[in-house]
Amino acid sequence: MPLNMASEGELFLIKKITGKEETRRFLENLGFVPGTEVSIVSKMCGNVIVQVKESRVAISKEMAQKIMV
Repeated sequence: MPLNMASEGELFLIKKITGKEETRRFLENLGFVPGTEVSIVSKMCGNVIVQVKESRVAISKEMAQKIMV
């Protein structure tokens, strides 16, 4: 399922990143790599704050839809 459909507070494993090569590379640079654990810290109007590795990253609803967990 896409990351934006996941519930807050649970740990998820990234399965794959979809979208254009440019988008995938951007997300990989932020730490969103298949096999990495992520959790949603909070959601607001579809946008999410995600805990990935040792960082918290805010991403848009559109970007969250490209991350499959």
